[in-house]
Amino acid sequence: MKPPATQNLSIDGAAGAIETDVTDPGEGRRAIALIAHPHPLMGGTKDNKVVTTLSRTFHALGCATLRPNFRGVGASAGVHDHGNGETFDLVTVANFAKSRFGDLPLICAGFSFGSFVQTRVIEHMAVHQLVLVAPAVSRFPTGNVPAGTLVIHGEVDDVVPLSAVFDWARPQNLPIVVVPGAEHFFHGRLQLLQQIVTQHWRQL
Repeated sequence: MKPPATQNLSIDGAAGAIETDVTDPGEGRRAIALIAHPHPLMGGTKDNKVVTTLSRTFHALGCATLRPNFRGVGASAGVHDHGNGETFDLVTVANFAKSRFGDLPLICAGFSFGSFVQTRVIEHMAVHQLVLVAPAVSRFPTGNVPAGTLVIHGEVDDVVPLSAVFDWARPQNLPIVVVPGAEHFFHGRLQLLQQIVTQHWRQL
């Protein structure tokens, strides 16, 4: 069940409607959190448990959160575009959020394929904080990310091996937060994921 504060909106994008769930804490909001879901051809949607956990976490921290469905998912128009059109759709949603809530700091968070897309969003707009959960660096050509990016990965991820994430992070001197015993979808570890993101945010 959706929390009461969540609105389901249709935002105009290049390929048509972008279905987006928006949760607004109201006056005093501190930032905007844009959260991207895993691969749509593998069943990924805005209602994925990792994505909704991130949304609840940022909402509790006082952020207006937006969870769009990628192209061809749910009520979003278009077809899967391998991260290309999806990147510009996220930029569109972020700009919508800024027009609605003001020029607040933007947090871009993604899970798996969504992390890959978010690493491309930062090439097109200013992002205050990047949060990558189980980034699919062994499956998509993921570039370098800013220092201070929060990367969280499961110790026993069976989709994206932890060793591949270290190989990607090592040349960047980028720390990785490893969740012991966690696999790709963080089954049984969602509360710990929430704690990690919360603690990181409070240290900023």
